[in-house]
Amino acid sequence: MSNNYKIYDLTVSTVTPLHIGTGTDLLHEYDYAIHGGKTWRLNEAELLDAVYTDDPKLADQLARTAPAELLEKKDFREDSKFFRYVIQGTPRSSRKGAQLQEEIKTVDDHPYLPGSSLKGALRTAIAWYAWDKKNLKAEVSNLRRYAKFAAQNYEKDIFGKNPNYDFMRALHIADSAEVEKDRLMVLNIRALNQSGELQAPIEAEAIRPDTIFKMSLKIDTALYSDWAKQKRFHLGGRNFLEALPQVLHAHSRQQIESELAWYKKNESATRLASFYTQLENLTKKPSSTQFLLQLGAGTGWSDKTFGSHLKKSDRFMNTILKSRRDGGYGVARKRPPRNLQVFPLSRRVAVAFRRRDDGMMMENPAYPLGWVLVEMKERENRNQ
Repeated sequence: MSNNYKIYDLTVSTVTPLHIGTGTDLLHEYDYAIHGGKTWRLNEAELLDAVYTDDPKLADQLARTAPAELLEKKDFREDSKFFRYVIQGTPRSSRKGAQLQEEIKTVDDHPYLPGSSLKGALRTAIAWYAWDKKNLKAEVSNLRRYAKFAAQNYEKDIFGKNPNYDFMRALHIADSAEVEKDRLMVLNIRALNQSGELQAPIEAEAIRPDTIFKMSLKIDTALYSDWAKQKRFHLGGRNFLEALPQVLHAHSRQQIESELAWYKKNESATRLASFYTQLENLTKKPSSTQFLLQLGAGTGWSDKTFGSHLKKSDRFMNTILKSRRDGGYGVARKRPPRNLQVFPLSRRVAVAFRRRDDGMMMENPAYPLGWVLVEMKERENRNQ
């Protein structure tokens, strides 16, 4: 069976903080506590066991008490059974019930990188790359009526006529090995707009930079065999799958150049512009086994669609951006910008805090989210 696969070992190193959420918001004093400059994830079961009582009145009182309020100062020890894990740093908000977006983890709270997240990012990059190879055009007539399926015709042209013939079926990516809990951090996120204003605060758990994930990728070559042809089940796209570093390099380089141009126009984002300049320098020497990629939170509209290809047509952009009431697809929350090349109008960024001379805390745009470096090496012994 192993001879039916080309197997690659992947080493994924985080360059900037990475947040892949569960969709669950943790609540301050109910799911976590803040103490001593750290965020303490509560072990609710152990806390409830410690305060269990047969007294109905006392039990009712405890039920109306936030779990963190049951803790004493002496309980805040990293080896305490009352905590599942402890993270350096704290969210900006310490009010009761403040929300912290949860990072995906194993059942025993170890962070990992889901194979599905990586595969989704690869699919987007392949779609962008294949657009030119197949001479596709941004045409309003090729859109489906419902926004959720608007790009379905383009996807059929690229990946296959239906899900059974989608060549991404031949690509299998396993979840990574778990990493230690100390690779978690608290991330304070803002939306940075063109004028330099920071809006829409979000707090989230995230993976620290310089975290290394080990995982594997398989290409099912049986789906490209003579047997598959005889069964009329032959897939396309093998040239894209077997050239992933080159495909991803082209996509990421365009994305980095676009982001660099956007941040250079923003006076408050000099640190981010400097970061993208460094990434741009890295892309000038492409590797046959490595590529940069952006994952998770922080990947915006451009990296979830065909991005730069769509901006070649103002008519197309106006149609997808304007409201459904006006016959569009409602991608933009407000009226489409006059200069369609600047869309999207904001970026999600991690912020750093500094204290001014007058004691006030200031937030500054610090770095983008979710950039990783992937090293991809074909495994010689496929039985491993």
